[in-house]
Amino acid sequence: MFQEFKKFVLRGNVVDLAVGVVMGAAFATVVSKFTEAFITPLITLIGGSGSFADRAVSIGRKLDPKTGKYMARAVFHYGVFIQATSSFLITALVVFFFVVKPINALLARARGEEPPDPTTKKCPECLSEIPIDARRCAFCTTELAAAA
Repeated sequence: MFQEFKKFVLRGNVVDLAVGVVMGAAFATVVSKFTEAFITPLITLIGGSGSFADRAVSIGRKLDPKTGKYMARAVFHYGVFIQATSSFLITALVVFFFVVKPINALLARARGEEPPDPTTKKCPECLSEIPIDARRCAFCTTELAAAA
């Protein structure tokens, strides 16, 4: 049973998947930090001062009996959502342009283009190129079999 498990774990696609998951997590961390360090401050410039992640809308008020101050009943942290959304979009753009597009181009190049349907054929007598639907050769006037 151990040998079978070892064979399963060491198969190429399992190892490739594990490497892909680890690299994806590391890449997501880099993009997240890039968003926090560069994109979020740019968005904050548009919206005003303060940390963008701290932006929120509160609805309703209730009196805190301990402090005697009013507190929000519901707080919607839209800044965190916008920051996460921008991080996702940047990740998706980078993956699309630096992974998906190049792989699609390589696959298209490897497959090659299908040759177009022939429009001419060779005359069996003089070997001249004639239209595929021709019933007589224009060069040697040999009668050809009817086109199927």
